[in-house]
Amino acid sequence: MPVTDETMTPAASAPAQAIRLHRDDDVVIARNQLVGGAMLAGEGVRVSGLIPAGHKVAVRAIEAGQPVRRYGQIIGFASRAIQAGEHVHTHNLAMGDFSRDYAFAADAKPTEAAASPATFDGIVRADGRVATRNYIGILTSVNCSATVARAIADRFRRDIFPEALADYPNVDGVVALTHGVGCAVDPEGEGLALLQRTLGGYAAHPNFAGVLVIGLGCETNQISRLMETQGLVEADFLRTFNIQETGGTAKTIAHGVELVHAMLAEANKVQRQPVPASHLVVGLQCGGSDGYSGISANPALGAAVDLLVAHGGTAILSETPEIYGAEHLLTRRAVSPEVGQKLVDRIRWWESYCERNNAAMNNNPSAGNKAGGLTTVLEKSLGGIAKAGNTNLVDVYEYAQHVSARGLVFMDTPGYDPISATGQVAGGANLICFTTGRGSAYGCAPAPSLKIATNNVLWDRQQEDMDLNCGTILTGEASIAEKGEELFRLMLDTASGKRSCSELHGYGQNEFVPWQIGAIT
Repeated sequence: MPVTDETMTPAASAPAQAIRLHRDDDVVIARNQLVGGAMLAGEGVRVSGLIPAGHKVAVRAIEAGQPVRRYGQIIGFASRAIQAGEHVHTHNLAMGDFSRDYAFAADAKPTEAAASPATFDGIVRADGRVATRNYIGILTSVNCSATVARAIADRFRRDIFPEALADYPNVDGVVALTHGVGCAVDPEGEGLALLQRTLGGYAAHPNFAGVLVIGLGCETNQISRLMETQGLVEADFLRTFNIQETGGTAKTIAHGVELVHAMLAEANKVQRQPVPASHLVVGLQCGGSDGYSGISANPALGAAVDLLVAHGGTAILSETPEIYGAEHLLTRRAVSPEVGQKLVDRIRWWESYCERNNAAMNNNPSAGNKAGGLTTVLEKSLGGIAKAGNTNLVDVYEYAQHVSARGLVFMDTPGYDPISATGQVAGGANLICFTTGRGSAYGCAPAPSLKIATNNVLWDRQQEDMDLNCGTILTGEASIAEKGEELFRLMLDTASGKRSCSELHGYGQNEFVPWQIGAIT
């Protein structure tokens, strides 16, 4: 179950040696590094050996083969006998199969609307769509046109040519979002369809005031076909061309610069105005997770999601391999059996996908996750799912599909953050919230990205990249609810134009990574 202020015990809400998350847990989490011989207050257990901060300590003897619980849920099985007080990690905890009760819609409940709807200062487009940023974007149909796209965008970089956008203060920038595919693929295959859906979502994203789509000319991903499949029509603020027809590299760059100049004056006319928070679509991400992620930052983000949904907004949970083993907590909150089954179908697709690629769903956690205290994908999933708060699951989408529902939704994506967030933005996310315990440097143009630290050590070390510190939950200085409220207000401020740390550092262009599946020949 997701961690909340109500499910955390008193040991978790005040400074102590270890954190217990559920009365049925077999382990507690070291708040700081523990040394052998230390007695865990409230547990009656003496520590055996050195336990790193954020790692697990057994609070009872566990026989080999028996399940081990954290959050009141199974996170793995003892690979050998574990004594009370022992460090529990990869040396004695492993994955295993177990049944899960999906109980479709059993825990769904009515969503209570906020009494006083929140607002943010958004940009309302002519067709009624609401933006949080105001960029001009340059997309490529194929890797072959990436260099010219970047060259065009570079002509408008404020750090190199301050005068380029001096007369257009309401334009956030000109960004080139390039990728490494677009050719040597099956023209009728799933891989190309996925790329086209991603590009189409970005081309129609409200955070772009104007878009150029540039190709080479002979690639499989023909621009004309891209426009047709995505229902796009060329207009003054959606222009397409290719290198071969324009006359080569230099002429293509010059043409692109000219087209951007033609868009700038109109793009600069935007004015922000108060709009309901229901126009906010937030992509939920966690990366560089640690043993604290599921205790502090993820539950705080979940509390903010509950507030967002109460105000009519939308949150997109993703990273299918990183909810694996915890998906039953979402199916129980699905608004209908059909929605719950859609999520299970995506889990089954991933199992098949891994099998035919000779991979395993438990190729997670990463080396950094393990160093931070996470042992199995089950444990990581249970912590990651806390980002979704306690609200109903209203729909499930495939990668980069347009998200039209309001409330908590799920989008099927890989666990790799750049690919996952790219799909969320293609689906309409106009803000990303990204929790991290090990540290992350990330942005996601054209949507601003907020990074949320799980612990004080990370906040002190990498504060220039972090927008909010949830380490104070661990020290008892703040509650999950308080941090959730603070994060919700930060979402509104950021959607209103306050720049995030990643924006200040210039992140966002290189992190555009569409999901590549299927054969490349």
